[in-house]
Amino acid sequence: MSDSKYRIAIVGTGGIANAHAGAVVACADRAQLVGAVDVDLDRAQAFATKWDIPAVYSSLTELLAAGEVDLVHLCTPPSSHVPLAAECLAANVDVLTEKPPTLSLDELDELLEAERASSAQVVCIFQHRLGSGAVRLRELAADGVLGRPLVALCNTVWYRDDEYFAMPWRGTFEVEGGGPTMGHGIHQFDLLLSILGPWEKVTAIAARQARPTKTEDVSMALVTFENGAVASVVNSLVSPRQTSELRFDYENATVELEHLYGYKNENWTVTPAPDQDLVGEAWANGLPEVPSGHTAQLNAVLDALTAGKAAPVPLAEARNTIELAAAIYASAFTDKPVRRGELAQGSEYARRMGGPGAPWS
Repeated sequence: MSDSKYRIAIVGTGGIANAHAGAVVACADRAQLVGAVDVDLDRAQAFATKWDIPAVYSSLTELLAAGEVDLVHLCTPPSSHVPLAAECLAANVDVLTEKPPTLSLDELDELLEAERASSAQVVCIFQHRLGSGAVRLRELAADGVLGRPLVALCNTVWYRDDEYFAMPWRGTFEVEGGGPTMGHGIHQFDLLLSILGPWEKVTAIAARQARPTKTEDVSMALVTFENGAVASVVNSLVSPRQTSELRFDYENATVELEHLYGYKNENWTVTPAPDQDLVGEAWANGLPEVPSGHTAQLNAVLDALTAGKAAPVPLAEARNTIELAAAIYASAFTDKPVRRGELAQGSEYARRMGGPGAPWS
């Protein structure tokens, strides 16, 4: 750190990089932006000017050689995440990478190997885990206040028009990793998994309903969990009324969340079962207001780094989410249920989310 502040650089200065830069600025008491990296130097310079970043680089190699960075935020297209993260790990520099962290389960395991050989760590952006509502829900579930989890619904029903897919890296398994299952709904079902824990089996369908894409534009899955809960997961890019919805039915209460791209406490609703009014009181008691978002996760990452601990969400923990995405594709394209752990290293759907290809490819 320099002057007791973490020195942060952003690699890839496209649209999502602004959310990362905003988060660093929001943590200005202990973090500072020191570099912007992009293969398009003009774009990097414009980004640096906007966010008052002192140095611009054309490559990650150049940035690391300067030796003045503590944490790298990867905001590049998904296909570049593994080589760039591995380069940071080789230099023992911590990484915060946008979702999805890798394009496949095998790639994630490859990156885990690189992490084991480094003193640095890879952290994955799954920011919805860190909002105060999700934190409180996990607390109440762990304390037994809610009783057993029984049923859950997880819907990411968004809308993207044909023009959205015109960008060259979108709409392919090779560069984006998949459609709404990997690139959009993954945020919501990661939050689902952070609440309900390890999944056990998935049965899924996927379809290309309307968009010019080689991937799906809709997927639906039925998921069972080790704790006995059952859930449905819907990921769509063809839904004009956009919303992100999660519902958890426990023995003692229903807990619901509806938002779009980020939530506050007001987006949560708790409905106690009959004679379970204490659940509502337990939910509201001392509940802080921490919106989900990049700032919430960066604050948690900086807390962990300062304490010398693993930061949320570590690569090993994100594996559960990436494995579910792979299993959704495998189940949908083979028309068979898939169990956790079934996609062995080197198998078709571990190597590539789309396996040998979607039925319509």
